[in-house]
Amino acid sequence: MPLFDRPIRTGTPNIGDRATLHRLLDEILDRRWLTNNGPVVQEFERRIAEYLGVRHCIAVSNGTVAIEVAVKALGLTGEVILPSFTFVASAHALSWVGLRPVFCDIDASTYCIDPSRIPALVTDRTSAIMGVHVYGRPCDTAGLGAVGHAAGVPVIYDAAHAFGCSHDGAMIGSFGACETFSFHATKFFNTFEGGAITTDDDCLAEELRRCRSFGYADGSRASGSVGTNAKMTEVSAAMGLVNLDSIEQIIQRNRENHTAYREGLDSIAGLSVIPFDLDERNNYQYAVLEVLEPFPLTAGELMRRLERENVFVQRYFAPPVHRQAPYLAAVGSAGRALPETDGLAERVVALPTGSAVSPDDARRIASFIAGIA
Repeated sequence: MPLFDRPIRTGTPNIGDRATLHRLLDEILDRRWLTNNGPVVQEFERRIAEYLGVRHCIAVSNGTVAIEVAVKALGLTGEVILPSFTFVASAHALSWVGLRPVFCDIDASTYCIDPSRIPALVTDRTSAIMGVHVYGRPCDTAGLGAVGHAAGVPVIYDAAHAFGCSHDGAMIGSFGACETFSFHATKFFNTFEGGAITTDDDCLAEELRRCRSFGYADGSRASGSVGTNAKMTEVSAAMGLVNLDSIEQIIQRNRENHTAYREGLDSIAGLSVIPFDLDERNNYQYAVLEVLEPFPLTAGELMRRLERENVFVQRYFAPPVHRQAPYLAAVGSAGRALPETDGLAERVVALPTGSAVSPDDARRIASFIAGIA
């Protein structure tokens, strides 16, 4: 018999109070205002901006589109420097709008892009630097800001992993020219499907709103510039409001699961659950296990072993982006210049957490893994 009689999965959606969601859906249907910057989207944007302590939140249809809209609003051209240790959407969004991703290695201590390696990659085609907050652990924002200032280019952030996290006492969402979020169903905070861009720049916010809605300024009946359709629906915003009301309970469950994994695995030779800075706010969405010798299995072997027990984990991020087909030919031998990225991708497994996983489930998984040693 497997360890569980039901699938236990990484990334199972969190769902807030259903009665509140049903009430909001009835109100939306009664108004017959389903999209086009309706009152629920406006309330959602206000609540998110307030939660993150930023001036502007621009809600969009998903996190990939959030990056596309952000770089178009900033008028970027040429190349953008970013890490390869990220979900492929970070690079795809750039490529889709005609930019060239240039991959930089990560800092072994943060798992985020290493500012010290960026200057060697800057050329006259570089138009921006994109940091990616990995597992909710923040980039070196001061280091990236200094490098961006020296190169004369803006710094933007893919914060898909970091909603609800802070850095140096400020909520992630307030750094750089802007930050983008994914509210996909697998994220700890979801709107079914959705995303957002946050910024303190009034002019940029105005351009972001035009770009997400066919080039229309809010309230205008005529398009003033080329734009796309990246709007969030009222239904997605309703789910977001419901989950925002439940966010502290979800974070608490994530924290309990993370603690259970750490208590069960950190004493096993070759295993460690990646920690968080306890002086900052964390969402604890990612309970990431790093697998090294002398543990008898590789990360990939452990994943397959767990699947036989009905435990389905993820390898964030294996393979890293520069090892995937759309970029492999263009990058060529650049993989040899990203040793930290390649090494980490071989060592990590993201264990199940979230409201569908109990601390007892986490303890059973940890006990099973420890028993392999």
